[in-house]
Amino acid sequence: MSKQFQLREQSIIAFVATLDPTRAKKFYNDTLGLPLVSEEIPFALVFDAHGTMLRVTIVKELRTAAYTILGWQVPNITVAAKGLQKAGVQFERYQGMEQDELGIWTSPGGSRVAWFKDPDGNTLSISEHGA
Repeated sequence: MSKQFQLREQSIIAFVATLDPTRAKKFYNDTLGLPLVSEEIPFALVFDAHGTMLRVTIVKELRTAAYTILGWQVPNITVAAKGLQKAGVQFERYQGMEQDELGIWTSPGGSRVAWFKDPDGNTLSISEHGA
């Protein structure tokens, strides 16, 4: 009997859109430190996000989402936030959410999250989750 094909056995690809590939390349490569795998101009920039393919798709129109579209789980959010700030990342502040001096919010369950935007206004995050 043949085994049914299942996506759980396949690698996922993440997508984010950009209007300006030059600016996006500088941000994702230089600021965030993601290795650039290839430039498929005029379609996309391809980065390696710790084994996950991140395709920064070049678009003519961009409507940013009102929520986080891409995030990284980090072992120590304080260290990560300070490192990203040093690289030029500015963390978002949201009214009604108690965030510390770095912009980190602690959820009721204990997870810690900080949000920032890429040059196109896409909301990204870093988060630390308990064991």
